[in-house]
Amino acid sequence: MRSIWNGAISFGLVSIPIKLVNATENHSISFRQIHLADGGRIRYRKVCELDEEEVSGGEIGKAYEDADGTMIPITDEDLAQLPLPTAKTIEIVAFVPADRIDPLQMDAAYYLSANGVPAAKPYTLLREALKRSNRVAVAKYALRGRERLGMLRVVDDVIAMHGLLWPDEIRAPQDAAPDGDVTVRDAELDLADALMDTLGEVDMDSLHDDYREAVEELVAAKAAGEIVLPAEPEDTGDGKVIDLIAALENSVRAARKSRNVEGAGDGDGDGNGNGGMADVHPIKKTPSKTSGAAKRTTHRTPTGKTVTRSGSSTAKKSAPKATGAKKSTSTTKKSAGSAGSRTTARKTATKTAPATAKKTATKKRTSSSGGTTAKKTAPSRKRSSA
Repeated sequence: MRSIWNGAISFGLVSIPIKLVNATENHSISFRQIHLADGGRIRYRKVCELDEEEVSGGEIGKAYEDADGTMIPITDEDLAQLPLPTAKTIEIVAFVPADRIDPLQMDAAYYLSANGVPAAKPYTLLREALKRSNRVAVAKYALRGRERLGMLRVVDDVIAMHGLLWPDEIRAPQDAAPDGDVTVRDAELDLADALMDTLGEVDMDSLHDDYREAVEELVAAKAAGEIVLPAEPEDTGDGKVIDLIAALENSVRAARKSRNVEGAGDGDGDGNGNGGMADVHPIKKTPSKTSGAAKRTTHRTPTGKTVTRSGSSTAKKSAPKATGAKKSTSTTKKSAGSAGSRTTARKTATKTAPATAKKTATKKRTSSSGGTTAKKTAPSRKRSSA
């Protein structure tokens, strides 16, 4: 890693030569401004307001703008003459517990690397002293033309420094709290605690920038000439919390489902306490409906296997509820005297004059459809013979 500053840590009378290295990096995707008409790059040019001419970097200096708009030139030589003892030194001024540092003060982070072999011993001494004391060092240092405040702590086997804002750079939080006196009930706090417990902890290394990944995919697709369709927006509601208790309960239920928490009630009113477990639906026995050709009846067994049944077995079970044309084809073929064929039987019996033919047709119908069919066709025989 490239160092951005070379100096020393001043630890009392001990001086530790170090190199300052950035501990973080920015992965945000940056865009350029273009002319929409032709795609040409838009650039900023530095132009003097007085003569409206473009100037180069060597012609540009510093100035302080007074309250009335007057520009007071300040040169690098002016700044170099100022007493700045921390220009090349990180001067430790105190050691305090880590919780004394307000996170609001934290700014950029750096690694302090020992600069050379002679620095290894004092560097290790300071590192181990910080570890054993469970404290952090507060220091002053100068970077990019101004004096800054920093905090030194140990990260693994490296001394890290966090830039800190000066106390007078932290704004007071007035007017940021909700107006009025708001009361929170114990039931709401209990649900908030349950939600925090359900969400639990997270591996910080697993977190990543979803938006940056989506932008990278969009850029890659457009570079390949693909047509990018807009994603369907997620239904997030109108943003209004009507019932805080209901919102908390729904949040706990959703968190348990996503985390697959076992043994926690899912709040659906079934009282089974399935929580994040998969929903279990009992097998319902419903009468099969058939029309025309025989339909198949499909149900799921307790082991998860799908069974499909068809033919006479299904037709027999559905026969008591089926009427007319809804009877299965297999039953119709076996039973010539069923309800669906009674009209045809009457016409056939009327056209056939001999009594022997009538008896034969009756016997066939009786043998194929059973006693029930014989009883149903008996009135038809009497009417035909009469």
